[in-house]
Amino acid sequence: MTTDAVPDDESLPPADHPLVGDRHESVELPVIEPGIPRESVESTGRVGAVAYPFRVYEAEIEVDRPLLSPRRDRRVISVDRSRRLAVRADTVPEAEERRIEDVLVLPGELSPEQADEKAREAAFQWTLRGSILADAPDIEFARVVDAYKLFWLAERPAGDVIIDSVRGDERPFDG
Repeated sequence: MTTDAVPDDESLPPADHPLVGDRHESVELPVIEPGIPRESVESTGRVGAVAYPFRVYEAEIEVDRPLLSPRRDRRVISVDRSRRLAVRADTVPEAEERRIEDVLVLPGELSPEQADEKAREAAFQWTLRGSILADAPDIEFARVVDAYKLFWLAERPAGDVIIDSVRGDERPFDG
């Protein structure tokens, strides 16, 4: 276990960085603000934390239409860099530096460039579902946020659970 801080650069540390993939007693991380504080989680024992690397995009999409003005759309895309998954999001979260105690920092399986490509593919697919395209849409990233999303691990009499710190969703932990 170590007490460290993530380097102050634009993206999250690479998978081979010494902070990633290890449990830390205390670490400074850019995180998406939890809606469920760790202290409020019901548990029969300690409440652990897992930090998943995310890259969130605000994409501006322009679709050319014959005989009409271009259609402009905005999408928020959240790429889970650990599970290699792109999903729609409602808003671009603000990341804030926080010291997190007793946390497992998961590695990002996607580089920032690979996450960008995954977000571009998702924006293209979602646009394709809603429009007949004469040409490929123009996709620009107006804003990109790199941050960790925290999940709480709680011990319960019926079995351990994992709790999404932002939404509060709970599911059994099969870990």
